[in-house]
This record gives sequence, C-alpha cells and structure tokens, in this order.
Amino acid sequence: MTSKLILKRPVNVKVIVTPEWQEEAQKQLQAQISQIDQQMIQLDQQGQSAIAEIRKQGSLQAPQQIENIQGQVNQKKGEMLQQKNQFLQQMQQVQLLELGQEVFQAQMESFFDVQEGDNLVEKLNIEIILRDGIIEEIRGKI
Repeated sequence: MTSKLILKRPVNVKVIVTPEWQEEAQKQLQAQISQIDQQMIQLDQQGQSAIAEIRKQGSLQAPQQIENIQGQVNQKKGEMLQQKNQFLQQMQQVQLLELGQEVFQAQMESFFDVQEGDNLVEKLNIEIILRDGIIEEIRGKI
C-alpha cells in the first residue's frame, strides 16, 4: 500500500509584459498615487482643524499641543510621500520593461499530492504564466 499526503506549496504567478498589461499597471499605480494625494489633503485639513480647536481653547499648553500635532502631521506626510515616491518609481520601472518579458506579479498557494518515490523539489517548483490575465502556461509538475 502506497502512502499519500496532500501538501500546500507556493505558486509564483508571472505575467508576460504586453502593452495592455503596462497600461493597466500604470492605471493602478496612478490610482494609488491619487489616493495618497487625497489622504495627504485630508491629513492637512484634520491637522488644521485640530490646531484651530486648540487655539479656540486658549490653554497654556496650546503652543506645545500645536507643535505636537504639526509634528505628527509632518511625520505621517513624510511616510505618505515615501510611499508615493515608491509608486512613482514602480511606474517608471513598468515603462522600462520590454514587451514579452516575464515579470513576477504575485504568489499564491495550491495543494498537491505526494507519495513515496516522488521528487519533492520538482513538485514544489511550479509557476503560472499569464498574458493579459489569461493563463498561457503552467510550468512544473502539477
């Protein structure tokens, strides 16, 4: 009697660079950049609102509280700007990719059977290749 197991493995998903894929990737990155811009505007408004409220109260700690708020806002804006710059760099990288080139997009998981005598290394090495969202090839031992 042969023993069998069901295991879970990572599956790399790669895409073949096409004009359509580049356009879609650029749109998604631009949407993320726009979202960060909106969040930064919102953050500024919230900070100004909080500062205005503290000024109304006129407490002795107001200058320190205002400085704390401005520091928090500036720190968060710095983090957002870093993220925005990463997205801008990714947009530039997408533009520089050659058509037909394969690039890593994601990692998923799948289950697979193993039994005595199987080559585990071969069964763990599997990739899915997409062209414009359609599976073009599955590489490795399913």
